[in-house]
Amino acid sequence: MADANAGANADGQVDVIGHILDHNYLEVPFLNAHHIIDGRLDLPVFEPIFGIDMSITRHVVWMWLASGLLITTLIACFGRPKLVPSGLANALEAIVVFIRDEVVVPVMGEGGRTYMPFLLTTFFFILYCNLLGLVPYSATATGNISVTLSLALISFFVTQGAGIVNNGLIGHIKALVPGGMPAPLLIIMIPIEIIGLIAKPFALCIRLFANMIAGHIAILVFLGLIIMLKSYYVAPASVLLAAALYLLEIFIGFVQAFIFTLLTALFVSMAAHPDH
Repeated sequence: MADANAGANADGQVDVIGHILDHNYLEVPFLNAHHIIDGRLDLPVFEPIFGIDMSITRHVVWMWLASGLLITTLIACFGRPKLVPSGLANALEAIVVFIRDEVVVPVMGEGGRTYMPFLLTTFFFILYCNLLGLVPYSATATGNISVTLSLALISFFVTQGAGIVNNGLIGHIKALVPGGMPAPLLIIMIPIEIIGLIAKPFALCIRLFANMIAGHIAILVFLGLIIMLKSYYVAPASVLLAAALYLLEIFIGFVQAFIFTLLTALFVSMAAHPDH
């Protein structure tokens, strides 16, 4: 996460909203900087194609970095698997085993192993994006609602696909409404079930988005007190509070990746086995 001073404007105020928004530049210290910490590297801007802006933004860059780092670490750790892994491979294997034994199998049963690659990819991608957002001068891609919405839509389509594959299209549609319900109640229940169907990915999207920007805003506000109050006396308290929140954000990064994965597994299981 960028330094608090990088979000300060010429009036000595901290631009909190500007810090969490996406931009077409990267915050880079020393590069083209008027001061030591306020450098920036402009990213390519392209003309819209069919009304869609394909320009590269800082959130896109950090998603690429998260994806590249994820692929690199997994290949390095498991490209040549060892009988007894060590170091980072041991830590990653522990996470994989935890997701399998504490999330997938208890929630989805043994048949849930089929969805392990998807769920693990989801977990690790969100985790890497969350943790990279804590690096100075970086950006949290999962603090962008477009990114969390895309992840939620992927979860939604996998959920509906699981329901259709296991129950057939007609069976999946019928399972959306409880069986044996009187016909007059269907007028009420069908719209409610449709709203519930949409609410699940919406909840996934908003939960991840809100939790990731909330901590960053709080840290920036605490550090920004030094700038806004123009006093060094508040610096020790501000830095300590920001450091405590920073450590908490590391924990939250893991928790939010876990919650997103857990709820996705639960939604997939409910769609695939509506009778349970």
